[in-house]
Amino acid sequence: MTNYLCLLAYLFHVIGIFCLVLIDWSPTENNVDGCTMKGTDKADCRNFVRVLQVLNSTHMFACGTFAFSPLCSYISSETFSLLASTSGKPEEGRGRCPYNPYHKNTAITVGGELYTATVADYRGNHPVISRHLSEGDHVDMKLDDTQGWLEDPTFISSTYIPSEEKVYFFFSELGREYEFIDKFTVSRVAQVCTSDVGGQRTLQRRWTTFTKAQLLCQAPGELPYNVLQDITSLRPTEGDGEDDTLFYGIFGSQWSGNSGRSAVCVFSLKTVKAVFSGNYKRLDRDTLKWSSRIQEKIANPGECGLHNASDNVLRFIKENFLADQSVSPDSQGPTLVSPDRRYSNIAAQSVKGAGGKKYTVLYLLTESGFLHKVVLVGGGAHITEEIQVLRQPQRVTSLLLSVSQGAVLVGSSEGVASVPFSSCSHYRSCAECVLARDPFCAWDSVRQVCALVSSIKDQAGQDVEGGNVSKVCTSFTTLVPRGRSIATNASP
Repeated sequence: MTNYLCLLAYLFHVIGIFCLVLIDWSPTENNVDGCTMKGTDKADCRNFVRVLQVLNSTHMFACGTFAFSPLCSYISSETFSLLASTSGKPEEGRGRCPYNPYHKNTAITVGGELYTATVADYRGNHPVISRHLSEGDHVDMKLDDTQGWLEDPTFISSTYIPSEEKVYFFFSELGREYEFIDKFTVSRVAQVCTSDVGGQRTLQRRWTTFTKAQLLCQAPGELPYNVLQDITSLRPTEGDGEDDTLFYGIFGSQWSGNSGRSAVCVFSLKTVKAVFSGNYKRLDRDTLKWSSRIQEKIANPGECGLHNASDNVLRFIKENFLADQSVSPDSQGPTLVSPDRRYSNIAAQSVKGAGGKKYTVLYLLTESGFLHKVVLVGGGAHITEEIQVLRQPQRVTSLLLSVSQGAVLVGSSEGVASVPFSSCSHYRSCAECVLARDPFCAWDSVRQVCALVSSIKDQAGQDVEGGNVSKVCTSFTTLVPRGRSIATNASP
């Protein structure tokens, strides 16, 4: 989104998506001239809005690149207008938003406070994970700049887990713990406690709870899919504990043998917590080499409530922030591997099919602009639909699910597109409906139509696992299934 903030009103199946209120938030000519004088292309010297978060019931908070001089602003949720800060001056955007619109970042608000992961300099050489807009006895926080806690990261996503009172950040970076000739990229998950206020003397206004671990997406006997592209969290359904939260990530590879492929791996919060509760590697500051030797543990890295800890404990924390073990996927390998399509964005939801059985549905966007709707069944994955969303490849800024509207929203530099979760009415016969293997859809034997499961009172005909027509339909014509299965837990 450039130069303007647009309040989108979405009317499903009526008039689509339109801009209800438009705010001009453009850089001045002087801002643009100063930007281009530094050698930046004029097209990049606009205001690309990279942070837009709801703070509370009355305000939102936005940050933009503002011609490589990032600024932020409060926004009234009632009038949808930019508001001046209490000082009457523009809000500084450094450390909250990147300078360059092509640098990735992530932001999330928790209790009215803003947690960000971005780069804090013009050239993108100073990565930071910070807290801003701190309230009460909290103070603004950031990483200790001297520790090398981040190694040229590409930030992807962030999420808050209330039961842990922690924010988790997902990114890729250089794996300095590996002594390879070539630079080796690894995918990471990092955590900080929302209660963290830094130390008394050591680590003042610096994170005392920052730890990170490697996310390992790898099929047995193969090179790893080591570059995280996107990741989404799937919260547990009613009755399950928060440890059952799952993270579905898209991974690519820096290795030529896997360069055209994408893999999806799933990690559980329970496994992430176990790795962070284990041992940590230690960096020898003289040789700059990491070791996994077991040492006396005088503190638990990543543990909340260290604001009164001794300097000795905090020095230990400063040196022990990289978990020794990697976070392995729940299925001991990729959940699916796409041999010929590279995925860029992912969303996930839990769907209740006929008979109340739960299924996980993934929405995967390819780099060429096609949306794949994938249902996970019996340890495998099946594409139920392939829809062209974008006519030409372009940068996608977000892939979101609107449960209230029953649609997938795809945000790009050109606008917002919407795709219904399901198109049951497209299946004209019982056989087509069953062969779709879509958990949203079932055959209504009373009305003789393929309809949403939620709209069928009884006798909903469905077979998501096998697509067995003879099991559901009384009479049918042999058809070719519309969907297709894709490789799981192995190379294609």
